[in-house]
Amino acid sequence: MTSTGAPPFLIGEAMVGGYGGADILNGCTIAVEKGEIAVIVGPNGAGKSTAMKAMFGMLDLRTGGVRLGGEDITRLRPQERVAKGMAFVPQTENVFPSMTVEENLEMGAFLRRDDFSPTMEQVYSLFPVLKDKRRQPAGELSGGQRQQVAVGRALMTEPSVLLLDEPTAGVSPIVMDELFDRIIDVARTGVTVLMVEQNARQALEIADRGYVLVQGANRFTGSGKELLTDPEVRSTFLGG
Repeated sequence: MTSTGAPPFLIGEAMVGGYGGADILNGCTIAVEKGEIAVIVGPNGAGKSTAMKAMFGMLDLRTGGVRLGGEDITRLRPQERVAKGMAFVPQTENVFPSMTVEENLEMGAFLRRDDFSPTMEQVYSLFPVLKDKRRQPAGELSGGQRQQVAVGRALMTEPSVLLLDEPTAGVSPIVMDELFDRIIDVARTGVTVLMVEQNARQALEIADRGYVLVQGANRFTGSGKELLTDPEVRSTFLGG
């Protein structure tokens, strides 16, 4: 619950589940308010990406549930969650390499029946390099530019929630900073952002809320600032 008593805009509550027999998630709860940036961090194998996939419906939960805007969406399939306003950007294979940048963005608007050209202009203003390269196949772009295409394509659905699985994986520190700046810009438009990140320190610096998962359970929860200054979080998860 928030301080006003209202439920969070998006919450995966007491989630338990995994693939096959073993549970990877062991009761973790992830919540984020409208227009906030929430970040899930933790060691490898902690269940970070699994928690995000569970919130997008890519994993059946044994117990626990997911609610969006107060509505129980636990049983909805991923494509049904897209129709409810969720967009998910996987870590890898998140662009169509043989299609141009513009065609990739158009693919993001496949559910829409309205004129999506204003949204495309918004994406181009957010990521100017994509406008310059809009006729180029996405497979020819740098890693950071491909990530921009993937995020841009997700934004073409006009989501209320943007889920990002390790958006800065494999990019240079300069590109990482730029991507984080753009993620801040997205949140300022009112989009709720939930992301999993290996670059924990940098991600927590832009986070309104942070979750440290260990073995599929919440170890620490707080604002990005609180987690950055917590001595135990610093020594155990942020390298001192």
